[in-house]
Amino acid sequence: MQNLTAQRKPTYPIEAVDNALLLLQLLRDGGSLRLKDAALELGVAPSTAHRLLAMLVYRGFAVQDETRRYVPGPAMGAGPAGVGWSRLLREVARPHMEILSSRVNETVNLMIRVGTKVRFLETVESNTALRVGDRQGIVLPANKASGGKAMLAELEPAMVDQLFRSNNAEIGGDNIPDAEYPAFLRELQTIRGNGFAANFQGTEEGISALGLALHNRAGDVVGALSVATPVARFRRLFDAGLVGVMMETRRQLEIDIAANPFNRD
Repeated sequence: MQNLTAQRKPTYPIEAVDNALLLLQLLRDGGSLRLKDAALELGVAPSTAHRLLAMLVYRGFAVQDETRRYVPGPAMGAGPAGVGWSRLLREVARPHMEILSSRVNETVNLMIRVGTKVRFLETVESNTALRVGDRQGIVLPANKASGGKAMLAELEPAMVDQLFRSNNAEIGGDNIPDAEYPAFLRELQTIRGNGFAANFQGTEEGISALGLALHNRAGDVVGALSVATPVARFRRLFDAGLVGVMMETRRQLEIDIAANPFNRD
């Protein structure tokens, strides 16, 4: 009977190919990879690991984030990201999300950014009959979601260009057209000035949201909070002080984040 669980190593393995595939597995399972860790895992010189990773970037299987780590690229789809710290972030954020949801009586989401996408880690739904449902596990374009835009606004312009105007962006379908890109950059500038981002039916018809980036003790972005509501209720909620309530929630949550090891190490 054929054994479907154990694969035999080929008689004539191609080391460079095998190493590249191992790097893909490391990216898939770990969500991010430093150059020195890649070299250590493969048992090769950093220069060799760099060349292999450069090919993965060229083919869209990896991208470098703002910390120069490699994360899954568009050709791999949206991969996991730092399972350990993201689980801890969920645990720390959940009580604050519940309080926020009860105060505004709307759905609250927690998300992280993986390259050009955001992954929803946690949702606390409101109790109203007409509400935004659970988004946990959903992956959306970062440049469309409110929390995603709040996180992108804190990146250096060169990193934004790499995410949305590079060869990888073309391969993965994330490229923002020439005619739309200046307006997108202006929006990010406005978000930086205001301290929050809005999404008016950008990801789903009938739903609007407000998002804020979350930071660790060092000031690095580790995720984002958003309040999502049916579009008909958004203006009233905004005028009633939604931004202030969310910023206070963020302040309290970031105190707890600062007491925990929210680093991507």
